Amino acid sequence: MGYVHSDRPDGPGASEEVPTAVKILIAGGFGAGKTTMVGAVSETRPLRTEELLTEEGVSVDDLSGVEGKNTTTVAMDFGRITITESLVLYLFGTPGQDRFWFVWDELALGALGAVVLADTRRLADCFPSVDYFEKHGTPFIVAVNCFEGARRYELDEVKQALSLDPGVPVLLCDARNRESGKEVLISVLQHAMRSHRAARQATAG
Repeated sequence: MGYVHSDRPDGPGASEEVPTAVKILIAGGFGAGKTTMVGAVSETRPLRTEELLTEEGVSVDDLSGVEGKNTTTVAMDFGRITITESLVLYLFGTPGQDRFWFVWDELALGALGAVVLADTRRLADCFPSVDYFEKHGTPFIVAVNCFEGARRYELDEVKQALSLDPGVPVLLCDARNRESGKEVLISVLQHAMRSHRAARQATAG
């Protein structure tokens, strides 16, 4: 696993290029670990909108591979983490089921970048998130959440399976671990800054 060893994104002075408060989305399929990651990294008690799965919901949602899951996010998860003295990330975890997609546009408004959490047991669940961010031009990375007992894949295999652009970073993570989640957030911040900088240069040129 490739780790970022500094909390300063892209070297000295880089934090001056982004706002003090930065919005990052945590997306992915149902049961991929979004709520877990937000809770693990947030330095404040996270806001959660989880509800118990009902019999009606079970009949609608595909639980294959995550049969033990008994709650679901119905609006968003929210947390906060300080990266440097002048840089705070506000984290918004999106709901994973298709029936809650109507809230995505509101959550995505003003986001600098996004993390797509991937569960290799249900890799196809990533496609809606990937398609959404590609369509809206939101810089994103893919973080493969390493569930115990799940088959392990090479990162190039994941990138190929999701038909990702070569420039989209893919990395491994453990959504339960604060340091692992923090490294994912620093990676998406770096990637988003590079993407926005390249877009500005292309427009200026």
